[in-house]
Amino acid sequence: MSPNEISGHFDGAGMRLGVVAARFNDYMVERLVAAALDALRRHGVRDADVTLVRVPGALEIPIAARRLAASGTVEAVVALGCVIRGDTVHFDQVVADASRGVSLAALDTGVPVTWGVIAAENLEQAIDRAGGKAGNRGWDAAVAAIEMASLLRRLPAAAAPASPAATPTTASAARKD
Repeated sequence: MSPNEISGHFDGAGMRLGVVAARFNDYMVERLVAAALDALRRHGVRDADVTLVRVPGALEIPIAARRLAASGTVEAVVALGCVIRGDTVHFDQVVADASRGVSLAALDTGVPVTWGVIAAENLEQAIDRAGGKAGNRGWDAAVAAIEMASLLRRLPAAAAPASPAATPTTASAARKD
């Protein structure tokens, strides 16, 4: 006997997707945006079905991603940005807060928000992850968004929570009359 496996596919035809891109480190982020849009097109998503939102930096990605996800106009959101450690002490906090915020946006709305934010130690690493030796995180996040949107289409819908009147309380359930 084999399990009932449910997985997504990579055909984005008919999907409406959002892209939230930070302007900070725009040289790197533009490479991510170009790759993400290319991936969406190559997987069947029409330009007219993509909403591109620009935000100042990585810390602003979560609120825009959450608002877009909650709008009901998209099936998934791609988060794009680039944070380079350099000489700043707040690198770890920026990356952690942005990552946590993106995760919460997805969990709060039930809409996938994929992570295409580069967290690099230096400029060389950032270049490698924005189309260099290590591929392009924008492309990867866009393809993951298509896969997750299609997966959620195939999964059973979440059950509505039971109303309090229909759910026995612990006290009444434990009572033996």
